[in-house]
Amino acid sequence: MTAQDVIEELRKYYNPCNLEGMSHYGINVEKAFGVNVPVLRALAKKIGTNHELALKLWESGYHEARHIATMIDDPKLVTKSQMNKWVRDFNSWDICDGACSNLFRFTPHAFDKIFEWTKRKEEFIRRTGFSLIAYLAVHDRKRDDKNFLKFFPLIKKHSVDERNFVKKAVNWALRQIGKRSKFLNKEALKLAKEIKSLDSKSAKWIANDAIRELTNPKILARIKH
Repeated sequence: MTAQDVIEELRKYYNPCNLEGMSHYGINVEKAFGVNVPVLRALAKKIGTNHELALKLWESGYHEARHIATMIDDPKLVTKSQMNKWVRDFNSWDICDGACSNLFRFTPHAFDKIFEWTKRKEEFIRRTGFSLIAYLAVHDRKRDDKNFLKFFPLIKKHSVDERNFVKKAVNWALRQIGKRSKFLNKEALKLAKEIKSLDSKSAKWIANDAIRELTNPKILARIKH
């Protein structure tokens, strides 16, 4: 299957109602078909792992084609330069989070890229760094909990970023770290209280939301188990 074959297949599912819904939730639909995620995953499964096709699909610029690219690429073949190129192309929160979930977190470069990308000023590049923290906190169970303390200065520093897609990702990262273990729950709550004292609406929202979730009895019970 070629990149053009994939795009033509996606075109069959063109759905203007879905595009309207996507736009409502802040997704960039400038070059999209409005294809549902289950359809994308089914098509990606049919294609299988294919690094070269992933690169071509990404270059097409089509929203759903890029989602499939993140699903079929081989993380072992993904280079730092490819990750940097793709992240510069991010124009929507869903493709940012999808790339982190489907591909970036599996690469050997993920941890280092967090420190690089959170320093960047571009909204979606900075979001990618914090999105990656959140996914690693949930899925990278082999990594020592103390490694996640290295992200605390980043979370605190950028908690004052008022941009919607950044502040939500910072909050997400803090909450996911705090739900990883009893130790990190305690440390994340300490950090949240520090952030709450900052003179920033964004910081206070991030802190209050994190404290609310990380002190929830149901969440605490789940962490203990």
